[in-house]
Amino acid sequence: MARMDMQGGMGAEAWSLIPGDASGVLIVADHASARVPADIDLGIGAEALTRHIAVDTGVAPLALALCATTGCAAILGGVSRLVCDCNREEDAPGLLPIESDGVEIPGNRLDAEGRAARIARFYRPYHAAVAAAIRAERPTLLVSLHSFTPRLAARPDEERPWQIGVLYNRDDRAARIALPLLAAEGVVTGDNQPYSGRLLNATMNRHGEANGLPYLGIEVRQDLIGDADGVARWATKLAPVIGAVRDALAQSGHDAEPTRA
Repeated sequence: MARMDMQGGMGAEAWSLIPGDASGVLIVADHASARVPADIDLGIGAEALTRHIAVDTGVAPLALALCATTGCAAILGGVSRLVCDCNREEDAPGLLPIESDGVEIPGNRLDAEGRAARIARFYRPYHAAVAAAIRAERPTLLVSLHSFTPRLAARPDEERPWQIGVLYNRDDRAARIALPLLAAEGVVTGDNQPYSGRLLNATMNRHGEANGLPYLGIEVRQDLIGDADGVARWATKLAPVIGAVRDALAQSGHDAEPTRA
């Protein structure tokens, strides 16, 4: 049975729903929570759960702010990506990571039965909820919302100067509309940076590309949305871009063919 969660939406253990008003946009945030259920011991310290390895910092409040501004609905992941990383294919080793950015996660060294139970408890209900939201909302645009750390502990010399990354795999229809709009606003934007959606795009591959549904993959640098002021600032910047992408896609009738790499 669905329940009201702490963020004011309706959901279950693996996900929460922020209802919308048929705006044509559905936000999907795979890594919105740092929650670890009480009956799961990952074997890591509490400090690790505050870091990017456990949660996309700022994404939950940013999603809520965008929903409030635009009237769109959102599906938010309900557990830490260390419990189950729903932005992976079901058979991917990183679905239950045993190491992340130099941190060992011994509680994820599970046998086949333990892995299957974790998938059945979190992964499949989450993706079923995303599919159900798409059927209910009938969006013309999915927005995949993530955030990225300014610096990886494993690669401290690597520069990540982008404020926003726009990620996509084979379907770049929304990305090609959004990139010049962000540039026009003076936003330092990565085109498939800080990493490529051609390598890591599982949720949008499944719910967007497989269904011919355009999506806009947005990564925000975490230091920009680490507090309420930053969240408000970037919600104000991103809301009109998302709306413009939705409107342009609607006007084109989704007829434009995506660029094929």
